Amino acid sequence: MWISYLVPVVLVLMLFAASIRILPEYKRGVVFFLGRFQGVKGPGLIIIIPGIQKVEVVDLRVVTMDVPEQDVISQDNVTVKVNAVIYFRVVDPEKAIIQVENFTMATSQLAQTTLRSVLGKHDLDEMLSERDRLNDDIQEILDGSAESWGIKVANVEIKHVDLDESMIRAIARQAEAERERRAKVIHAEGELQASKKLVEAANVMSENSAALQLRYLQTMSDMSAKNASTIVFPLPMDIMEAFRHLKASPAAQARTGVKAPEEGSDT
Repeated sequence: MWISYLVPVVLVLMLFAASIRILPEYKRGVVFFLGRFQGVKGPGLIIIIPGIQKVEVVDLRVVTMDVPEQDVISQDNVTVKVNAVIYFRVVDPEKAIIQVENFTMATSQLAQTTLRSVLGKHDLDEMLSERDRLNDDIQEILDGSAESWGIKVANVEIKHVDLDESMIRAIARQAEAERERRAKVIHAEGELQASKKLVEAANVMSENSAALQLRYLQTMSDMSAKNASTIVFPLPMDIMEAFRHLKASPAAQARTGVKAPEEGSDT
């Protein structure tokens, strides 16, 4: 007799257990009543009618998705392999369930095609040196396209840009040539600055003979500090001038037998 009462009680308990859902803070339930959208419920305790109502649970946390490696042909016809990672989350559970069959798969496919199309418009040098700008461009396009699905793309990061060995060697040669060019430019600029300073120093010394003599004595001091076998005797220029005048005097000409040329003569 008691079995006849026990069966309904068990059925009621099972029905009650099936109608109770507990959703954590980071999840929401999209409820359908006889196949039609009824509302978004949660978090916490929600009650549904089994067989009449159906609930689709959506996670609102940020999803980290690795974009598979893609073959990209750059604008300068260089083939590279690029992979990236995107961060997105559901901001509208209703759209994420109703507007697209599988929002995770749809976001992944959209990220792959967008990655190829955006990077294909840039040169290899831009891919390697301007990743931040490319990340922003890809993120903006993905966010605009996935907005109708209730998806917010928070960030996009290009992880690797892989090149073949021949291209790596070509880039290495280019970098070496660039370093040599910079070294030559720096050396030329140094020579130019040094020449300007030498001209300024020469102008200063030409205006003041004492400065020239001090520079001459300093040079002699530097030479004497080294282990050199050459002995240099400084000779003032005034003495040389005296010798020149002495050679031109009549007495000196009489001693040497050399006659100075007369004015107006051809010799």
